[in-house]
Amino acid sequence: MRKGHKKILSLAGIMSLAVFLAACSNSPITSHSTGFWDHYIIYNCSRFIIWLSNNFGGYGMGIIIFTIIVRIIILPLMVYQTKMSVKMQELTPQLKEIQKKYPGRDRESLEKMQAAQQKLYKDAGVHPFASMLPLLVQLPVMWALYQAIWRTHVLRSGSFLWLQLGHNDPYYVLPILAALFTFISSWLSMASMPEQNAMTKSMTWFMPIMVFFMALGFSSAITLYWVVSNAFQVLQVLIFQNPFKIRREREEKQAAERRHRNKIAKAKRKAYRRKRK
Repeated sequence: MRKGHKKILSLAGIMSLAVFLAACSNSPITSHSTGFWDHYIIYNCSRFIIWLSNNFGGYGMGIIIFTIIVRIIILPLMVYQTKMSVKMQELTPQLKEIQKKYPGRDRESLEKMQAAQQKLYKDAGVHPFASMLPLLVQLPVMWALYQAIWRTHVLRSGSFLWLQLGHNDPYYVLPILAALFTFISSWLSMASMPEQNAMTKSMTWFMPIMVFFMALGFSSAITLYWVVSNAFQVLQVLIFQNPFKIRREREEKQAAERRHRNKIAKAKRKAYRRKRK
């Protein structure tokens, strides 16, 4: 199975698990709720969102500010993931060379190819699965937010603009925005890649479509969290993984390498002419 397919299946599986777990309990959350998750996580998450809402203009603003706070907290992890992603992109040519060197599908060839790839990752200081960390961190947050909204009456019955936070967006504005920001983020990330294949391009379109249809089934509170989070992601990519800056620096590096090779070739030609004389 291709790496891109594995990533899609992993993401779909994790999201499905999160939705399933989020729906496991519908009992109201109160100060008397028991259990570590309900009493310490869901209850305090609910209290914090209500406090933000009471002090910053309503439940919708409470969720927006809560989302921004969460994104700021996990920003170091996201920056780390971005650096790993950029390094992985720069290793693409070397990875292709390794694949050409070990084209066989037998066990011995695959083991040699994997060993060579692991050595390349280690030498470059790259952790291939670092890109999954932000997703794994955000899933408990989405789960907690879902249950905090659904199991707290004042949040479930709260409103923001045209939205009833405990229900779907009737005009599909939030699902469209969530998909749009996902597309922009994916496109910007892809634009910085030195090489693009069909799988990468298809993922740029597949992810926003999947986000749109998943958002249709979420409450407006969850989708609002997703919209703000994805918009934050776009700004983050522009700041820490700006494709225009990365491409310019890559082109400058390639031009410098060409000049260096031309200089060496010119010096060799001169040395050869002097030798002939």
